Amino acid sequence: PPRLPAPPPAPPRPARPAGGEDWDEAWRRTPDAPDPSPVRLPGAQVPIGPGPRVADARREADKRVGAPEAALAASWSRSAGVNGAEPAPVVPVPSAEPAAWRPWRFRMSNDVWGTPHVVGDRVYVTSFEVHALDVATGRRQFKTRDVAWSMAITDGRIHASDGPTLFTLDAADGTDLWRFATEAWVYSLKADRGTVVAGLRGGVVCGYEAANGEKLWEITGAQTDFETPEAGPVIHEGTVFLWKDARLRAVEARTGVERWSYPIGDAASCGGVPVRLTPASDGAVYVAAGTRVLAVDIASGQVRWHFEAPAVFLSPPAYAPGAAVTGGGVYLADYLGTVYALDAKDGRDRWRIATESRSSIDPVLVASGHVHVGAGNGLYTLDAVTGTPKWRFQAGGEVIGSPVAAEGRLHFGSADHCLYTLDAVGGQLRWKLATGGEITGAPVAQAGVVYACSKDRCVYALDAVKGTGTAPGR
Repeated sequence: PPRLPAPPPAPPRPARPAGGEDWDEAWRRTPDAPDPSPVRLPGAQVPIGPGPRVADARREADKRVGAPEAALAASWSRSAGVNGAEPAPVVPVPSAEPAAWRPWRFRMSNDVWGTPHVVGDRVYVTSFEVHALDVATGRRQFKTRDVAWSMAITDGRIHASDGPTLFTLDAADGTDLWRFATEAWVYSLKADRGTVVAGLRGGVVCGYEAANGEKLWEITGAQTDFETPEAGPVIHEGTVFLWKDARLRAVEARTGVERWSYPIGDAASCGGVPVRLTPASDGAVYVAAGTRVLAVDIASGQVRWHFEAPAVFLSPPAYAPGAAVTGGGVYLADYLGTVYALDAKDGRDRWRIATESRSSIDPVLVASGHVHVGAGNGLYTLDAVTGTPKWRFQAGGEVIGSPVAAEGRLHFGSADHCLYTLDAVGGQLRWKLATGGEITGAPVAQAGVVYACSKDRCVYALDAVKGTGTAPGR
């Protein structure tokens, strides 16, 4: 596969537009603030918007899938249903509902990107600035005054960077806690247990005290081949993993002192793609390095096992305790779309099955005994223990990000501008929402609500069961 390019320099901040083209007049008047009156989402059968609503009668149309596309492989045609074996049943909707939570959207003045962060009663999104929205109403509580290309939220703090500046805000009200100019452009930002780890252009990795911004340590000559947010240093429970001088290194998060290193190889020996890491609860960090997969003991640096595949991996491994075998399983897909299930204890190849070419850098999802893989326009579901194909759903565009599973449903976005919700067991379409742009990042499902960002400059909060319908008793 081609070498992954480094991201271009950040573009200048655009002028605030006057408003959207396809929105009602109330939204055009105040593009940065939701109107209290209901609005109609594209593709929705009912008006929705922020805030509680007086009970009114509504009906929700049954949304069904169109004819499936041609089968991609004979094995899938024979073994797995396409877009669900049967149509989804109509979910009954009461004729009137009490004043309660209802789906909402919030429209920004500028582009929205990435995955929303839901923490407590706030939804945090990046749209040049960081915006904090109320989960109940969708109303904005505050926004930062600075651009935020990178963001990490932990321990009641928002850590962010506009590139040349690193700053931290109180997550409750947006108050500045500290800020300073960095020596180079910040391309990666992560935080954990009171430590902020930043990757800076030019091979610099720094650790900072989260409370006051004090620099704790600095390492040079690291991560030089792939300076992207996804390939940056990883922090996990007091350990930072980074790639320097063809070695994978584990350093103490508070001091920067090296604990161990392993000769993982340079970019060429890793297939021209970045090393991708997944620290797991079983005490191992699982590493995808080109065509290789390794399990390395986090405490000692000892390699537990090594696996070699015929094609490179673009995405990190996914660990699931007790899925494939008693000791757990490691699941990942290469760029050709072959899905592997490896025994987490000894690395044995339990099963593998082909889907279709996969350019995604997001891991596969393992949930409730199934492996869900977005490849091309299709979402494939396999049995986690046997690899047996269960079903395939074809969207109208490439699957974006990783799907999210919650309460028996799968939610995912697509380049066809739609947010989809499927039955996780049978693959039947439960509902979908057409937005005005591609879904960005991955959706988030929490407490019966699905949050998603779209390139139509909107953040959406939808009922996980019925989409634009409001569930009784919410």
